[in-house]
Amino acid sequence: MKCVPFAVVVGLTALAGSASAAPSRGVFGHWLTDDGAGIVEVKRCGASLCGTLVRVLDPKAPAHDINNPDASLRGRPLVGVPIIYGMHPDGDGWKGGRAYDPKAGRSYRASLAVGEKGRLDVTGCILFLCQTKHWTRVAEENGR
Repeated sequence: MKCVPFAVVVGLTALAGSASAAPSRGVFGHWLTDDGAGIVEVKRCGASLCGTLVRVLDPKAPAHDINNPDASLRGRPLVGVPIIYGMHPDGDGWKGGRAYDPKAGRSYRASLAVGEKGRLDVTGCILFLCQTKHWTRVAEENGR
């Protein structure tokens, strides 16, 4: 009988360990932005994490990064623009990086974590005001 509680403790410990590791690995992949306007691929870039716009879904979106504050970057295509960069692991999520909003042409201090229902919680902050957007994982296409 004493083996049963020990087995339960071991099982719960293993489950807790895998749950805490899952969010860090779980951020990688393709994500539909909260407004449905684009798909961002989140992956490792060296020692940090980055996310690149890989598809624009909004037919009204400009083809180029026209709102960028750097005039020399306004002619670059939106597809391929870095949306998330400089993130480093921090507990169950990723912090210390920036998120770029091509609609506003602004970048924000940002963090990422896997939230409820497997969503990606992308939090951007200006000073002490923060807002979280919830991105949805999209199915990988043709081995992508």
